[in-house]
Amino acid sequence: MRWSELYVPTLRQDPAGADAVSHRLLLRAGYIRQLMAGHYSLLPLAVRVRAKIIDIIRDEMSAIGAQEFLLPTMQPAEVWQQSGRWNMIGPEMFRLVDRKDADLALGMTHEEIFTTVAQELRSYRDLPQRWYQFQTKFRDEPRPKSGLIRVREFTMKDSYSFDTDAAGLGKSFAAHRDAYHRIFARLGIPAIAVEASSGIMGGSDSTEFMCPTDAGEDIVVHCACGYAANVEKATSHLPATADGTGLPAPEPFDTPDVRTIEDLVRDHGVTADRQIKTLVYVVDDQLTLVLMRGDHALVEQKLIDTLGAVEVRPAHPEEIRAALGALPGSLGGVGVTELPILADEALRGRRDMTTGANRDGVHLRGVDLDRDIAVGRWADLREVVAGEPCPRCEQPLDVLRTVEIGHIFKLGSRYTEALGVTVLGPDGERITPIMGSYGIGVERALAAIVETHHDERGIVWPVAVAPFAVAIAQLGTDEQVVAAAERLYADLRARRIDVVLDDRAERPGVKFSDIELVGIPYRITVSARGLADGTVELTTRADGTTTRIPLPDAIPHLTTLLTP
Repeated sequence: MRWSELYVPTLRQDPAGADAVSHRLLLRAGYIRQLMAGHYSLLPLAVRVRAKIIDIIRDEMSAIGAQEFLLPTMQPAEVWQQSGRWNMIGPEMFRLVDRKDADLALGMTHEEIFTTVAQELRSYRDLPQRWYQFQTKFRDEPRPKSGLIRVREFTMKDSYSFDTDAAGLGKSFAAHRDAYHRIFARLGIPAIAVEASSGIMGGSDSTEFMCPTDAGEDIVVHCACGYAANVEKATSHLPATADGTGLPAPEPFDTPDVRTIEDLVRDHGVTADRQIKTLVYVVDDQLTLVLMRGDHALVEQKLIDTLGAVEVRPAHPEEIRAALGALPGSLGGVGVTELPILADEALRGRRDMTTGANRDGVHLRGVDLDRDIAVGRWADLREVVAGEPCPRCEQPLDVLRTVEIGHIFKLGSRYTEALGVTVLGPDGERITPIMGSYGIGVERALAAIVETHHDERGIVWPVAVAPFAVAIAQLGTDEQVVAAAERLYADLRARRIDVVLDDRAERPGVKFSDIELVGIPYRITVSARGLADGTVELTTRADGTTTRIPLPDAIPHLTTLLTP
């Protein structure tokens, strides 16, 4: 490709409103342009990178025996209703009605649709099957941000496995997990595999692949011993707390100016770890009390997973007043019998605690959880924080900010049962296949590469995904220079090496800056001064080193560098 014919609208200044590094650099380097919030046009350079990412993923999917499909993105509501997810998924799914008043879903995922294809499986001899596709997904993301990291329209590689039993699913799951490790290594993404919540996907087990970056909104807890989990799943080993004998019964005391945990600490000397924080949530239309230790934060996904809830939200003040007779700041579970109460495990067995009395400006001291509060269910609900003991080795845990780049699930038979998929088993009886689901966001992976491969001059693409492996900077229009640059260009193309010839009538500084900003791994500079002594310059983008190479050695040298 010749740069003079290539559309690369680079920007000299950082674009306003671009928060993530990848967002800023992909805009500046002419890879993407925003159409509207959460929707981006991929320009020629981005299309080239995206194609290489897809090729790597496709190669590794083929290596585990997966077969490529392409299924519709517009889907009938009926299959989602059969699986139960039509009413389970909230406003994040785009829905529409056609001219015949039929309800449709604009595909946010394809579990149901692949399962309809599996309805034609007949015998256990047809299994296992591993199927995948690259397809556009749509999600009505409430807060699109960070460029390609959080969008409403994107490409996903989603694959699905069908096996006769749990052992077979385990093999398919392990094959995908290993393939994902290879994929991310080839893409140059430092992926961390972590335990994760299955969320609306359901199933017995899931693993997320997370890329550390300040632009991410997912928190990962990890330890040197190998333990790693999304904060939605993470646990820690809290030391036992020694409580006093407490009081024979809860004792009320006035707290007229107390509204928060901190107020009670400051005004009454009750440390946060001796307080019971009472949160009120509406869980699938049921008002529910959630009790936490005062110094612990609730992870809403843990609440959702524990209760198998579809919709969860904090209760409004008027709902709380109507149910408990007080407003937040004076709430508690003592004496509450009409509402379900869920308590975090860190409160189990605690006594001599302090909580709200459900009267504004009044609290209770000497509360014994077992004696005074009718807890209906105990669960791990709290957020793990840095420094807490690892649940495996008890060393202090570290916390990382990350972005999810892949997620794999053991779905079990949820979808095959709902859509009536059965095959004839070896004993002649009908059996229901069990499924796995495995996803990678393609454009998010592209952004993650930039998040982890850049410097002050721009993007630093790994060779495997770079839009071009080599850029030839032709300095000037001297006949010798043009001839040498053209010869190098033709020779590299003949060797099927992706190369761009910068033949623009621009100053050397402009060419060098653009090549660095775009992130091309190697630059050959052809100039009259260099040719005078028979050399060209080879610059490595990753470390900025430049060496002079005899012109006849340039192609063999580059070929060696680009050979895996």
